[in-house]
Amino acid sequence: MPHAAAIPLAAVTDPADSRRTLDACFLGPYGENDTLLERLVVEFLRDHVHWRRNFHPEDPPAIPTRAAQHPDYLAFEARMRRELHQLSAALKRSVPFHSPRYIGHMVSDLLLPGLAAQILTLPYNPNNISSDAAPVTLQLEMQVGLQLARMFGWPDDPARPDCAFGHLTSGGTLANYQGLRLALAVKAFPVALRAAAVPDLELPDDDWQAFNLSPSAGIALSSRWRQWLSAQSSAERARWSGRVQTQRIEQLGLVDFFARHRALCVPLVLAPITAHYSWSKGLKMLGLGRDQLRLLPTQGMRLDADALESTLEQCLRQRQPVLAAVAVLGTTEYGTIDPVDAVVGARERAATQDFGFSVHVDAAWGGYLTTLFRNPDGSLRALDEVRQGFAAFPQPEVHAAFAALAEVDSVTVDPHKLGYLPYGAGAFVCRDQRAMPLLAEAADYVFGDGEASDYAARYRQLGQLVPEGSKSGAMAAAVYVSHRVLPLDHAGFGMLPRQTVLAAEAFLARAQRFALEMAQAAGVVVPFAPDSNLVCLALNPRGNRTLSHANAFVRRLHDELRCDPGQPLQLKQFFASVTTLRRDVVGETDMRRILGALGIDPDGRTEGEDADRLVILRHTLMNPYLVDHENGISYIDRYFEHLQARLHALLAETAQGRPQCA
Repeated sequence: MPHAAAIPLAAVTDPADSRRTLDACFLGPYGENDTLLERLVVEFLRDHVHWRRNFHPEDPPAIPTRAAQHPDYLAFEARMRRELHQLSAALKRSVPFHSPRYIGHMVSDLLLPGLAAQILTLPYNPNNISSDAAPVTLQLEMQVGLQLARMFGWPDDPARPDCAFGHLTSGGTLANYQGLRLALAVKAFPVALRAAAVPDLELPDDDWQAFNLSPSAGIALSSRWRQWLSAQSSAERARWSGRVQTQRIEQLGLVDFFARHRALCVPLVLAPITAHYSWSKGLKMLGLGRDQLRLLPTQGMRLDADALESTLEQCLRQRQPVLAAVAVLGTTEYGTIDPVDAVVGARERAATQDFGFSVHVDAAWGGYLTTLFRNPDGSLRALDEVRQGFAAFPQPEVHAAFAALAEVDSVTVDPHKLGYLPYGAGAFVCRDQRAMPLLAEAADYVFGDGEASDYAARYRQLGQLVPEGSKSGAMAAAVYVSHRVLPLDHAGFGMLPRQTVLAAEAFLARAQRFALEMAQAAGVVVPFAPDSNLVCLALNPRGNRTLSHANAFVRRLHDELRCDPGQPLQLKQFFASVTTLRRDVVGETDMRRILGALGIDPDGRTEGEDADRLVILRHTLMNPYLVDHENGISYIDRYFEHLQARLHALLAETAQGRPQCA
């Protein structure tokens, strides 16, 4: 977004949106919908009890009525109540994520349909690893995968051989691991087919070509392999399956695989320097090694597309394979949107030079913003349509990035972030389900008759495909019901991210006004115009020229804005978070621009950890009640009033010679 003009409070809610629908979505900052949630919980708890009683009504009760009067029973009940009351008391020191006064990390109030669905399902305790343990909720997880696929613009008809496939994970970190696993399996499988000398498949001429097929070509080859295998006799199927399995990277391990194929080397993963640290962890866990993660520079906190192109050209010259290029749809610190369209374009150009790699989008944060770009029929909304009611969102390059999601190979998205659902609910979705058998632990590549496979069969034994050994079926129910109540398009679920982006535009306008109001006392800068609903704020006392002093000042300010379990929560007026702008992430040009605007000497010498970074405030604007129209309150205005008071207080402490740091 460019600099925004002042936005009136009425504009923070689109008149076309139904306020009453939003009012029914959450328990509410004041617990306003307590009666609704209580009715739902009691109703379905009673329904669960009736289900138990009617399972085999001829069975007598195993726990007699008189048991409730026994001393041991009463003593146990007393202990249980005591511990639960102590837990309840302790939890009152939790972070008040539900409040519009909380604008810190990526969490807010919970959607009532998801919360109620999870509570409803928990007593049934389904384990979504197998249909034997979760015959109902596994079907719901399959539907969640299709719901998310439709949101990203992918085929969502299970009858199509190329239908997308998605599943839930504990969070975005595990979903990113799954993306790496699948990309490696797709890349290495054609090499295994060559090594096994499978006939009649039109295999690549050499290992280099096999290892560098495009993802679509690799998936097509694995599909032809399954068709060929299904046509063999039972004995031949077993023989050829075993022969190929012995050549797979998953069987040999990295050392033996690359020792056998000396024309190849361990591939790189290319990601922006703003990428989440889970990518480093994932490469280490897979045994590829942290050195294989090549972090690329940014322009305006978005992946530098030119740097990606030049890196790919260098890799091709040096015959250095690339496993995947990662784009981030909503960076953790700044909410910025990488040019997904440029990354997809780079993949297509590389494929014409027989240099294939996967494109994975880490949309853990920004995935649900996609609902703003989708019509109820699944089609993409035009830029002008999406822009209606906003001051500047989305910029054309942001719209192009969301449009390009339809062409990427896999996506990570977190329902427990902008999906407003309980932890932990991440999700992994791949564009073409024909790739998924390559992850099967049982190494069974035949699902029915060739391509006429049973899509649901993959879910019936989901444990063969996913990293987990157990999975909560209650979470699948929560996500499924939320998506059914609020369909994943701009007219349904999109009402929520719409509020967050409008709030970000209002916050940006208020921050610019705040900078003028504080001009005599402090430098105030929004380092990067927000692409989504995160807005950062850099501050520096007027007259200060040193980076370390500015950082100490902001850390001291953040002490007033962070959760302190040693104090009553009510003493805190607002909650915000901090992050840092590092020179190697921001780039020297942007770093000098920001420091200069703050009045800090960009060439000044600073020792220690502050030498290469600027500490800034970070605000996540998720709560739909940041502007309370019912009571005429803007918590955005109130936050800046609080910030102004704290700044003046800290500046007064400084003038009196009191320490900056807590």
